[in-house]
Amino acid sequence: MELVFENIPFFLKGAYYTLYVTVISMFFAFIIGVLVAIARLKGPMWLRMIARFYVSIMRGTPLLVQLFVIYYGLVDYGVTLGSLTAACLGLSLNAGAFLSETFRGAIQAVPKGQTEAAYATGMTPAQAMRRIIFPQAVRIAIPPMGNTFIGMLKETSLVAALGVTELLRSAQLLVAQYYVNMPFYLAIGVIYWIMSIGFSAILEQVERRLARAY
Repeated sequence: MELVFENIPFFLKGAYYTLYVTVISMFFAFIIGVLVAIARLKGPMWLRMIARFYVSIMRGTPLLVQLFVIYYGLVDYGVTLGSLTAACLGLSLNAGAFLSETFRGAIQAVPKGQTEAAYATGMTPAQAMRRIIFPQAVRIAIPPMGNTFIGMLKETSLVAALGVTELLRSAQLLVAQYYVNMPFYLAIGVIYWIMSIGFSAILEQVERRLARAY
């Protein structure tokens, strides 16, 4: 374990990139998830079909394949992305598809009477969605959304295949330098676990705060 303590700054740098990719991807996945869910529920038929196709592709193919298509495949068409950009884009698109299903279910779980009451007060469909339906849907979606985000934190290990020096890549570099495996892989396992606990605690606080609002 002495080697682990000697290389803590290197692990912290890897943890920084893991958190960076996770937070950026969470932000854009949230936006994608909401837009796709609304498109599937309220959009015209052609938009619903596009949204459904996107969700089917993202849920039906491995995340690693999606990352390779974005980072290596697009180069064939003259589109070159940095490894960090490709990592965030791939994770956002993948998680956005799963979150869209979460939000779609949450929106449908809001009683129809809420919508009818909003319309009765003179609200437009957009106002009813923004002021009445969406806040309640987010509250319903928080637990499954938390599972998606924690899963994304662990799936950031796949972006090591693109050369991003996140936690797993940091451990691989140290293994190649010292020819020792177990301490470094155990160390990043502990760091992932601690970060997962932190994310869970934050989401529980958000859930409690939203629960007090109703």
